[in-house]
Parts: sequence; structure tokens; C-alpha cells
Amino acid sequence: MSNESTVRVSTLELFFDLVFVFTVTQLTAVLASDLTPQNVGKSLLMLGIIFWMYGGYAWLTNVIAPRDPVRRTMLLAGMAGFLLIALAIPAAFQGSGWAFGVGFFLVNAIHSGLLLKAAPAAMRQLAPLNLLSASLVLAGGLVASEPWRLGLWIAAMIVIIASPYLHPMGEWALNAGHFVERHGLIVIVALGESIVAIGVGAAGLDLTAALITAAVLGLVLSFGLWWLYFGGDDEAAEQALEATPSRQRGRVALHAFGFAHYPLLFGIVVFAAGVKKAVHYSEDHVYLSQALLLGGGVAIYLLADVWFRRVLRIGELRFRVLGALAALATVPLGLKFTIWQMVALVVVVASVIALERKALRSI
Repeated sequence: MSNESTVRVSTLELFFDLVFVFTVTQLTAVLASDLTPQNVGKSLLMLGIIFWMYGGYAWLTNVIAPRDPVRRTMLLAGMAGFLLIALAIPAAFQGSGWAFGVGFFLVNAIHSGLLLKAAPAAMRQLAPLNLLSASLVLAGGLVASEPWRLGLWIAAMIVIIASPYLHPMGEWALNAGHFVERHGLIVIVALGESIVAIGVGAAGLDLTAALITAAVLGLVLSFGLWWLYFGGDDEAAEQALEATPSRQRGRVALHAFGFAHYPLLFGIVVFAAGVKKAVHYSEDHVYLSQALLLGGGVAIYLLADVWFRRVLRIGELRFRVLGALAALATVPLGLKFTIWQMVALVVVVASVIALERKALRSI
């Protein structure tokens, strides 16, 4: 299969990612407004469905560069589909389910249509599976009963998870530099949601010392999460993927940048919702569910990053596992005073970074 991808990510792809990340904003708002286990499960399900097709577009632009007007117009239509999905998220299990289904079917159809022409060998078996999952999501969005909608969307997720194992991944000849950079950019843009959450949490409140402290701590934590992902390991990830034999690269990329990045993005969503609550209640404590958002978001992010690094066989793992456990251990502090938990999380993230740097120097 030929590979036409540009060496690096185009500005059009970055623009596409900005539209996609609106779904992260919407999911963050959904989690922050309703902190029940059922809502967490629904948010996980929606992100899983959405991220599958985001990943599909990353693979698409890795194969065919969006240079000509037709491809650019089709990507614009894909953006419109993602925008419709994002707008539908707050009421996706109520009256907006149809919009979620239609938007997903649209982005799926455009993706399959472009790749069937450019990479027929790779898409011959994948396209019908994508059509099946998209049809299940559309059918779920059109039914009036929430249990049926939930069941059909879970069925779609099962098809999504199984589909990479039902078609020949060896047909994908990925450009490692482009692929790593594209996923790194979506992590950066998603982390930007935690900065937005600081402003949303502070909206309408007096600018007190406690609020400013919580806002700065939220920024420091976001910076720490950025450092953990990009502190040199983005180059190591590119080298590891480049060193993978071409016929195996698609499978490795799927596990590292697909399955492992799904919980990593969810960790950012959870963390952003926690930051929003922490800033809003900066002069008081938060409830257990809200403290779990803050500590749990960092923990999920760290464990997902361990999964990612283990697939690519890069970097240290042990300190991030310990850091995830320590992040969860900060939850009781949030029940006493929100800022205490935020300070403790800064210490946890900084300690993981420092211990890893010390371990690398000793090698």
C-alpha cells in the first residue's frame, strides 16, 4: 500500500483536532454536572465510540495527505459530523441521541469512502465493520427507549473493539513521525481543556487568594501532566514506532495510540472535571465524588501512560504506577480542604518526574 502522508501534521489536521476536542469539553461538562457511576459509564461509552473515529481520521491523514480541494472539503464535512456529535453529548441519552447517531454515521461514511479509494487492501474488511458499528450507533440514537439506546451503543462498542482483529493490520504502512505527532497534538489540545475548566470553575466568583491559589495549582498540575507525556518520551515513542517492522507497525500503533490513549484521554476529562470543582470550591472542601475526580483523573492518566509506554517499551514504569496509587491517596485531603489535595497532587506528580530523572541519570 502506498503512503502519501506528509512528514509532519498539517495545520488543517490541527484545525480538525480543535473541532474534535470540543467533544472533550462537552464530556467534561457532563461529568462535572452529574457525578454518578451511571453517568461515568455513559461518558466512557461515548468517548470510546467517538475516539475510535478520531483515531480513524488520524490513520486516514497518515495515508492520504489533505492537499487537494476534494479531500479538504471531505475533512470539513467530517468536522461538521464531529461538531454535531459534540453538540449532542449533553443530552445524548435523551432527546439528542439522533444527532449523535447521525453525526457518527457521517464521520464514519466519509472516513470509509476516502480510504476505500486510497487503501482498498486495508479497508476491504474494515469498512463493513465500521459500517456495522456506525449503523448500531445510528439505530441506538433513533430509538426512543434509553435501555435500547444503551444496549445498541454497547453493541457498537463491542464491534469497534473486535474490528481491528478481524482485518489484516499488516496492510497499514504508517509514517511514524506523523502518527506520533498527530496523537501528541490531541493530548496537548485535550490538556488545554483543564485550563478552560479553571476559568469555568472560577466564573462568577470573587477573585480571592484561595481561588487564585487553586487556579495556579490547577495550571501546575496540567503542566505536570504535559511533562509526563512529552518530557522527551514523544521522541522515544517516534523512534520505537519507527523501529517496529512495517508489517507489525499497525498493530503496535493500535495498542499504543488507540487502546492506551483512550483511558489517557478519559483521565484528562476526569481531571478537568475535578479541577473545575476544585477551583469552584477553593475556600472549602469537596465531596467524595468530586475529590475522586481530581485524584482519580491523575491516577487514570498515569496508568494509561504506563500502558502506552509498555506497549512501545520506552521509559520508566514503576514510578508512574506508584504515582497513580499516591494520587488516589490524596482523596481524603480533598474532603478536608480542596487546596490541600491539589498541593498533594502537585507533590505526587513532581516526585514522579524527579524520581524518573534520577533513575535515568543513574543508568
